[in-house]
Amino acid sequence: MSRLGGRLRVLADALRRTPLHPQWLLGSRKAPAGLADVRGVVLDVGAADRWIEARLNPSATYIAVDYPGTAVARYGTRPDAFADAARLPLPTASVDAVVCLETLEHVGDFERSLAEIARVLKPGGRAFLSMPFLYPIHDAPFDHTRLTEHGWARHLALAGLAPLSIVPRGTALDVAGVAACLALAAPIAGRSLPVALVMASIATPLILGVNLAVAIGRRLWPNWRGQCLGYAIEARRP
Repeated sequence: MSRLGGRLRVLADALRRTPLHPQWLLGSRKAPAGLADVRGVVLDVGAADRWIEARLNPSATYIAVDYPGTAVARYGTRPDAFADAARLPLPTASVDAVVCLETLEHVGDFERSLAEIARVLKPGGRAFLSMPFLYPIHDAPFDHTRLTEHGWARHLALAGLAPLSIVPRGTALDVAGVAACLALAAPIAGRSLPVALVMASIATPLILGVNLAVAIGRRLWPNWRGQCLGYAIEARRP
């Protein structure tokens, strides 16, 4: 990453909770509903900075699995084990729940990874999963998969998991707003400092306007289920 790109990322992080940020409409990250009720062993695949650990039931045992390039290089943390999601280093039927959030789009073998999640779950164990749907390419070239809710239902069944809920995240207006804001903001990082400053001075008020317009509009305008930012899935191993 260039020095300018690094400075822009720091600035963007500082603005993350304000409508000046191009991804403000995504909101803050939240633990899946029902996860806090799980007792026993919880496996976090793609654990990153281990943020999900603080959201667990105090009686749960947490196991974090991730790649070095994600946990160490990006977040400065260490998982309990380094592993490929398609080859989880745990025995069959050994965990009570698996959490895998915004990770499965990046794995090289999605079907095998989903089958591995099913394999390590105990009978009756639950999987809490999420993946973006209408969202730009990120972490290139390791961005491989997008699924509709119908695709999720099919792949869960093939993996031997019974879907309990497949819930769209974000409204159709959120999709349009995030796409517009990222289209304005993303090209700035690759420019020289004088050009980047000019572009930022133009993009910032436009991003603010889009974010506020969508925030108001989604309260007033009926949603359309044809597009969403992603899906939150809860599934069970029979």
